Amino acid sequence: MKLTLITAMITGLGIFFSASALAEDKATGAEIVQQCDNKYPGEDSRSQLSITLKDKSGNQRKTVYLRLWKDMKGEAQILDKMVLFTMFPPDAKGAAFMRWSYTEAAEKNADQWIYLPVLRKIRRVSVRDLADSFLGSDLTYGDITLRSADKDDHKLLGVEADRKGNKYWMVETTPKGPYQYSRWISWYTKSDDSDKCVKVRVDYYDPKGGFLKRQHLSWQRVNEAWVWDKVFVENRQTFHTSFFEVSKVKINGGIEDDWFTERRLRKGIN
Repeated sequence: MKLTLITAMITGLGIFFSASALAEDKATGAEIVQQCDNKYPGEDSRSQLSITLKDKSGNQRKTVYLRLWKDMKGEAQILDKMVLFTMFPPDAKGAAFMRWSYTEAAEKNADQWIYLPVLRKIRRVSVRDLADSFLGSDLTYGDITLRSADKDDHKLLGVEADRKGNKYWMVETTPKGPYQYSRWISWYTKSDDSDKCVKVRVDYYDPKGGFLKRQHLSWQRVNEAWVWDKVFVENRQTFHTSFFEVSKVKINGGIEDDWFTERRLRKGIN
């Protein structure tokens, strides 16, 4: 999946690979973003995705999915396909969500479908505003949608070190046109090897410049692919949090296109 995070999910549950070196003391903000955000996610992947949401009162809701994803390589202007089959909680088991993302050349938002077994119906879900919440979490549809680096300006603010002495590049990104954020600041592990540079934190600011939310990311490498390990997002205005955990990852297993159809949504994983 091509993600700017994420891209991970889920486009951040993995990001595209680009092999080249970074001049550790001469790298620009744009170079850091281009190299460190571009990692190889695999040709396809199967994993378990857990999302735990908590509101400011401490009420908590956890959902566990089987997640299947496949890189479509731009065929018919389709970037990638993803499906989520609900495994937990028991009363939601059988519900499913499918998403087809498109290349920028297609100039269209992703197509999405939801299957609710109680209604025995598939409902198409349109994405009108990329700032809308993704699955009720503190990530938005815009956060998980491919965004070209040249749509934004990137400025290297400097280098920060944590208590253990690990160093991070701080890059401020400002959109060139209207967007859901006025700016965001990303922390990348500092290294002259682009393969070891990953994004570990992002601070997002709302359209008025107020501090909106903070995202912490850790990664796991499965074979040659990079995918999310754990991601924590805290909205500093609503005090709502989202915790994503990816486990049981299998890369390049040869997932068939049949998994990404309405028929499969109804059939489920059995």
